[in-house]
Amino acid sequence: MTKIVFLPHAEICPQGAVIEAEPGESICRAALRNNIPIEHACEMSCACTTCHVIIREGYFTLEPADELEDDYLDKAWGLEPDSRLSCQALVGDEDLVVEIPKYTINMVNERH
Repeated sequence: MTKIVFLPHAEICPQGAVIEAEPGESICRAALRNNIPIEHACEMSCACTTCHVIIREGYFTLEPADELEDDYLDKAWGLEPDSRLSCQALVGDEDLVVEIPKYTINMVNERH
């Protein structure tokens, strides 16, 4: 199992979290399975940017983003060089440290 450390986020996980993920599992799916309610408006189909995360440690252990993911990342709020869409970033054998950005661009957020 691979350890994923989520840094504290004021709304999603105020205390931060440490979870385990299977190699090959997406960061988003692992977060949701562990009750970290990361947004994923397109149901993890790589059609939005709501699950955007920043990989603070372990970025280069992930497979590179494909062209479609890169196209969507260009539209994400707070884009950084180590940004990924968590629905597309598959966990490998190395531990990760992940930051969920403060804001997301979601025109259909159902959590009011």
